[in-house]
Amino acid sequence: MAFELQFAPVLDQSPALIQAFWLTIKLSFAAIFLGGLLGLAVATARSLVHKRFRAVADLYVETIRNTPFLVQLYILFFGLPVLGILIPADVAGLLALTINLGAYSAEIFRAGVESVHRSQIEAGLSLSLTRWQVFVHVMLKPAVANVWPSLVSQFILTMLASSVCSFISVQELSGEAAVVQSQTFRSFEVYIVASLMYLALALILKVVLTGVGHFLFAQRAPRRKSSGPRGAGTGVRP
Repeated sequence: MAFELQFAPVLDQSPALIQAFWLTIKLSFAAIFLGGLLGLAVATARSLVHKRFRAVADLYVETIRNTPFLVQLYILFFGLPVLGILIPADVAGLLALTINLGAYSAEIFRAGVESVHRSQIEAGLSLSLTRWQVFVHVMLKPAVANVWPSLVSQFILTMLASSVCSFISVQELSGEAAVVQSQTFRSFEVYIVASLMYLALALILKVVLTGVGHFLFAQRAPRRKSSGPRGAGTGVRP
């Protein structure tokens, strides 16, 4: 049996796919922003706050990092209504993505904080800075700069994980692709298009976040001072 790719029926549904793609973008960027802030707050608390709160933060990080994201999503969407807390599917998806990313980014931030040399911390303390001032002015920027590539990778994984939100009827790209597939019966073509859209978004996100990292953390390399006439002391004739 000959098989032919027919993208025309899928492209006829492009307005719905584009709308779902836009929802994926909004959901992903909101989760990245909120989850990044949550991870930074948890990492800060683990470094500065009392040991009891550190234990709570450690419990949160280990629990989220060692349970499936789908289970976390189901607990928020199907479990909270049992307690009388009803939230829309979009909100549940955003909340689950934020909580999940917060735990992973907290661990990445922790690694960044630990990468700052102890001598820099001691120098800040010797200048009578408080622990909070040392953390903000001495540790934070180098720590984030050291782990920025890891954060970018985690942010992209969070964007891709947004596809799981289709399991609770969030009409993001994966959810809409399933609807289009059920209408056109062109499974191969639908998911090729969806994959290309995810790939494009991931590459754009990587370029944008990498550019942000260069803008925030790039340092100019010091210029080498001239040591004399050209070729002097090198054994090479000028």
